[in-house]
Amino acid sequence: MSSARSEILASIRAANAAAARPAPTPTSPTTPPTPAPTGPAAATRASPPAGALLDLLAERVDDYRATVTRIADDAAIADAIAAILQRHGAQRIAVPGDLPAAWRPPHAELVVDDPPLDHRALGALDGALTGCALAIAETGTLVLDGGTAQGRRALTLLPDLHVCVVLDEQVVAGVPDAIAALAATRRPVTFVSGPSATSDIELERVEGVHGPRRLEVVLVAAAR
Repeated sequence: MSSARSEILASIRAANAAAARPAPTPTSPTTPPTPAPTGPAAATRASPPAGALLDLLAERVDDYRATVTRIADDAAIADAIAAILQRHGAQRIAVPGDLPAAWRPPHAELVVDDPPLDHRALGALDGALTGCALAIAETGTLVLDGGTAQGRRALTLLPDLHVCVVLDEQVVAGVPDAIAALAATRRPVTFVSGPSATSDIELERVEGVHGPRRLEVVLVAAAR
């Protein structure tokens, strides 16, 4: 017994000593840094042209079962919104207090969320009309940060229809570009990819669970 105990303790001491020794640093030939690509390779990593970004955004938004209305004139925004509201039978629409006058559709009752409406009143309206902070082409995502023409977060979560105006200058290529553009933002940020939906229950898609069941995007490509 004494001999076996001694052997076990000796093995433990040897293992501890080996673990305490620093591992040898492997040596390998120095790999020179990879030069930055030039010519055609560099071009493939650059941001795509503005027109291609808008096309990609429209395609991805459509993939999410949202609807895109593309217009080429700022003056047509109000009429495009009016047509969308008519298609959905929406008449009473919540809007932020700083919604641009040029976006206000004719023949719709715009209910200004200033002072803030209570949640029951807001949810009873036919829809909400806002702008956005950014739109991400690669993911078809709208980014809301509560800034100009966006209103508070509840404004775009409670009504069943959300109509969002996206200007071409607000479209970025990917998520890293959006994060960089939002670096100075200190307000809560919401990323919206299509209508609210979940497939948690038996993998059946159900829309309108956590937000608007219908999303309409007015994409404006215009020289300003």
